[in-house]
Amino acid sequence: MKTSKIIYLLLLPLIVSSCAIIRPGEVGLKQKLGKLSEGVYKQGTILYNPIITKVIRTNVQINNIELSLSLPSKEGLSIVAQISILYRVNENSVPKVIRNLGQGYETIISNVFRSASADICSKYFAKDMHSGMRAEIESEIKGKMSETLEQQGINVNSVLMKSIQLPAGLASSIEQKLQAEQNAMRMEFILQQEKLEAERKIIEATGTKDAQKILSEGLTDNIIKIRSIEAFLELSKTNNSKIIITNGKVPFLIE
Repeated sequence: MKTSKIIYLLLLPLIVSSCAIIRPGEVGLKQKLGKLSEGVYKQGTILYNPIITKVIRTNVQINNIELSLSLPSKEGLSIVAQISILYRVNENSVPKVIRNLGQGYETIISNVFRSASADICSKYFAKDMHSGMRAEIESEIKGKMSETLEQQGINVNSVLMKSIQLPAGLASSIEQKLQAEQNAMRMEFILQQEKLEAERKIIEATGTKDAQKILSEGLTDNIIKIRSIEAFLELSKTNNSKIIITNGKVPFLIE
């Protein structure tokens, strides 16, 4: 019993060193005598001979590379930008990535981005990178990078230009232009409101004039006499004393 326990204790380090654990979001490759396996091992435990074999783990989740660099613009200005590159390694292409790019493939991705961003940004003015065209620029850089990296087994998910620092003079000019555009829009709104108010007053005056015209045309002598008779009849129904002054046509009432 003691002998078997001693053997177990002696073998335990060898057993532990012969196991590799692949965690979620990782895949593993066996490298035996310097040669990489073609298949990948997903999460779980891998048994291997530690003397002639080692296990290379590779993250296949979406990863982020942060860069700060100067981008050229169409007019020759240098724009300082904070960039995020979201990418992931295709798990079935991990052997190809390790074989062709090595484990330091993030450096390759950064260099591909520098080349792609220089080509794309040089087609746009500096102000475009600070406007609604930023998404278009990001998309074009992503497409340019994908042309090189996807065939190597790396997928570029997004290129995000998080912060753009324009030259001081240009930033001030853009701010003044935007302020002028906002002032012009505000003035246009005010003029539109004034125009609508003027149209409303014209319509109101026209309606009042038409109403008066219709009323005056409808008040004939006969209608006035009928209204006078109706007024006298109403007066006769009350018990209050009244003084009525009339020319026989139109009553004037004093109570």
